[in-house]
Amino acid sequence: MILAAGRGERMRPLTDAMPKPLLKVAGKMLIEYHLDNIKAAGITEVIINHAWLGEKIEKALGDGSRYGLNIRYSAETEALETAGGIVNALPIISDDVFIVINGDVFCDYDLSTLPSSLAGLAHLVLVNNPSHNPDGDFVLTTSGRVEQSGENKLTFSGIGVYHSDLFAGLQNAKQALAPLLRTAMEQHQVTGELYQGIWHDIGTPERLSELDVYLKNNG
Repeated sequence: MILAAGRGERMRPLTDAMPKPLLKVAGKMLIEYHLDNIKAAGITEVIINHAWLGEKIEKALGDGSRYGLNIRYSAETEALETAGGIVNALPIISDDVFIVINGDVFCDYDLSTLPSSLAGLAHLVLVNNPSHNPDGDFVLTTSGRVEQSGENKLTFSGIGVYHSDLFAGLQNAKQALAPLLRTAMEQHQVTGELYQGIWHDIGTPERLSELDVYLKNNG
């Protein structure tokens, strides 16, 4: 599942008439990099949620056939945030264990290396802290568990594997993912890994421009 429902407030005015996942870097839509990575990993079934200008996402990507994928859409009348978007899409997610990717990150992580089964409720890909998140989010222990407090915190990449039980009993409403993860961490139900490859959080026009320059110089 690709999360693509956000309004992209920090990206305005670029997102006033264009949903953030359709913004282009190095001549290619941000979301297309995800689709290419998904296809390369041997995955064919993709769900994309949307709210703000969602019809443009559906028009741009269609049924996914030109990417070698089968894309289905989970429409939201208003953005339901991360957990809310996943809960809303659960009826069309066919597997108990599934990958979720934030639509506004760029990463060359090999999705085929993610675990197909979980020793708990979630598995998170963490990265070294960027300048805009110097304090990090979570701690990765030497045993591969992810905890919410401690020294040497890392940043959550926006790439994770989740079990549907993580969302059991939740109402179909606006809600964030982080509180669910923290509760699961308290129960030692979250594993993780550190990825040290290319990763960018495209949260501002400046970061979008920086990624554009990087890809053009390193393509």
